Amino acid sequence: VQLQASGGGLVQAGASLRLSCAASGRTFGNYGMGWFRQAPGKEREVVAAISWNGGRTYYGDSVKGRFTISRDNVKNTVYLQMSSLKPEDTAVYSCAAAVYGTPATAVSSSAQYDHWGQGTLVTVSS
Repeated sequence: VQLQASGGGLVQAGASLRLSCAASGRTFGNYGMGWFRQAPGKEREVVAAISWNGGRTYYGDSVKGRFTISRDNVKNTVYLQMSSLKPEDTAVYSCAAAVYGTPATAVSSSAQYDHWGQGTLVTVSS
């Protein structure tokens, strides 16, 4: 599975941004997907996760109510809609696939993801 994230950029606080992650390789609808982020000097943290058909989702506490994860299994793409962005959301955002995991769950642990994209930088100015 190859993953290509896009959509990052520089925005002001309060703005919205949508990230996309295009997948190729194995049948996209067979595995769960997740978004993670890592800010400078901080550990990687889970942002959101989604099950194979979108029926289950998970959100990190810091983004609940502001971010929405979704997927389009026809376009082989997972999205992260980010709203009400804050400077503390500044990070490199990466998408990941849990190809060998349980597809019916929204996996929150990075250890259960086996394929990672290259990341896209999101910078939120105050």
